Amino acid sequence: MKSAGANYNLLTIPPLENGDKLTRHEFERRYHAVPNLKKAELIEGVVYVASPVRAKKHGKPHANIMGWLVAYEAATPGVETLDNTTVRLDADNEPQPDALLRIEQGGQSRITEDDYVEGAPELIVEIAASTASYDLSEKLKVYRRNQVQEYLVWRVYDRQFDWFRLQQGEYVQLEPNPDDIVCSQVFPGLWLAKSALLSGDLAKVLAVLQQGLSTLEHQSFVEQLSI
Repeated sequence: MKSAGANYNLLTIPPLENGDKLTRHEFERRYHAVPNLKKAELIEGVVYVASPVRAKKHGKPHANIMGWLVAYEAATPGVETLDNTTVRLDADNEPQPDALLRIEQGGQSRITEDDYVEGAPELIVEIAASTASYDLSEKLKVYRRNQVQEYLVWRVYDRQFDWFRLQQGEYVQLEPNPDDIVCSQVFPGLWLAKSALLSGDLAKVLAVLQQGLSTLEHQSFVEQLSI
């Protein structure tokens, strides 16, 4: 049973609200005090609380991205896919990206003792419906500065998919090849059939991914991860 003092301390924790300017420590303290809150982020010291999630404009695209990444993980021992996981990037930034892909051993990030990601995952995906301008401005700058190697933004309302690769400190957009496939430069074999994804043809998305997984580059990457 909690003491009266403990209850009083809990009640005095202020709510977490959009626009709050907080330290990362205070952000986490308030976030933990609201167990029913599904998603909140700290970007450049400012709190962003997510709106309710729509089925077709976020839930379904998110599910398709997760299916694609999990299929890659299944064929690539040594990488890890995470869904809606808080990432401690720096003192002012603690985003909760829709999806991420990280190298488990020897990569840029680690899992802390209290089960958070600390450091920059190699690849982050954001499903940008109502948040498109935010994901392509403030978040993009934060991910670039913290060395996220590849940043993918699905602009649902625009029916567009942006894939950025960090090169010499700047994000450069990767273009599809003549077969309309975008290929990761960090995760060999991670191929994306862009038009198929945008049209909801998940079977083709996974078939093209399988082509990438069958390449010698992917085989070499798996061998490298096992060393």
